[in-house]
Amino acid sequence: MTSQSCPYTMDPAGRDIQGEAALLRERGPATQVELPGGVVVWAVTDTALIKRLLTDPRVSRDAYRHWPAWENGEGELAKNWSMAMWMADRNMITAYGDEHRRLRKLVAKAFTARRTQALRPRIEAITAALLDEIEAKGQGQPVDLRRELAYALPTQVISELLGVPDRIRDELLGVIGAWMTSQDSPEDAARYAMRGYELLVELIALKRAEPADDLVSALISARDDEAGAGLSEQELVDTVLLMFTAGHETTANLLDQAVYTLLCHPGQLELVRSGAATWEDVIDETLRLEAPFANLPMRYAVEDIEIADGVTIPKGDAMIISFAASGRDPLVHGADADRFDVTRATRRDHIGFGHGVHHCVGAPLARLEAEIALPALFARFPGLTLAKPADELLPLESFISNGHQELPVHLGLTAARS
Repeated sequence: MTSQSCPYTMDPAGRDIQGEAALLRERGPATQVELPGGVVVWAVTDTALIKRLLTDPRVSRDAYRHWPAWENGEGELAKNWSMAMWMADRNMITAYGDEHRRLRKLVAKAFTARRTQALRPRIEAITAALLDEIEAKGQGQPVDLRRELAYALPTQVISELLGVPDRIRDELLGVIGAWMTSQDSPEDAARYAMRGYELLVELIALKRAEPADDLVSALISARDDEAGAGLSEQELVDTVLLMFTAGHETTANLLDQAVYTLLCHPGQLELVRSGAATWEDVIDETLRLEAPFANLPMRYAVEDIEIADGVTIPKGDAMIISFAASGRDPLVHGADADRFDVTRATRRDHIGFGHGVHHCVGAPLARLEAEIALPALFARFPGLTLAKPADELLPLESFISNGHQELPVHLGLTAARS
């Protein structure tokens, strides 16, 4: 039996992301898998191979140019596949070569170190307000930290940064949450896609009519300035979609998994409290152990690519990158790669935010939010505990987004104030 002759069927519900990642690693550095809808692609699990492919000019993210099965967005997959939105948008994530460099340069201006650090006071204020609300809700009853902090903080930060009003934000978040599951019928997926684009078009029309000091207004200015970046209207819409989605989903999962893992490993939390480890160590070890995006579609072989042991990814074949498998790669992190250890020597040797030219431009913002929120949470509620056994917490219904459906906790207010 070979990976080529017998594709592994991925669980679209992501019920055991890490168990599945381990199975994929056992099949080799790259193995064929079947995605929802019967689409067969390659899953790349080996860290060294992932880094090599993510920096290889023979690997593209442009389905229109380099994935024959996509049929230039006019074929059956584009019309009827539940995962079509991951390929259909036109932004810096799905661009290739010069097009990618042009779009990334435009977006990267918003996430320089100086601009990111300038957001610190506002992030601190939002965090403090959320913790006040959590304390008020947690008097004698559990609070869902996934909803009330891990999700609430980055959605508010990115909404303010982009200038997304509440009336558009809340519905758009619902649409994006549906996209992440990849389990909807083609009809539902198409409906979500249509509604998502309607909301984005509405947002852009609003900002054209009433520009403000926000990133959407800045992108519109670049789009409408003929001497500017040359954004097409679709690139404008899809870039806003990318920034909004990546700006909250990754950070929400990072915060969710960091809190969950620390509460499951109180000895590791004590290392941080004693000063033997830092919150930065917690963030990196969480990104390694539980990559916010477990499996990310899609990349394409521009030409035949030999990988290992006589295996070749043929020109035109599609790939997903298994960040979950890489994070626990024993060749990088040793035989105990499944163990959470904030003092691990290789804790920073992960690709949780990507690698190479597609490394996440918003990574500094995600780190900043976590560096502010985590110590503030545990300082406010030193008696924090899970309100359910860890094995009863359900994962998100996604093989892409890696978090929990809810993270119920007891704040320990009585013990903390006695």
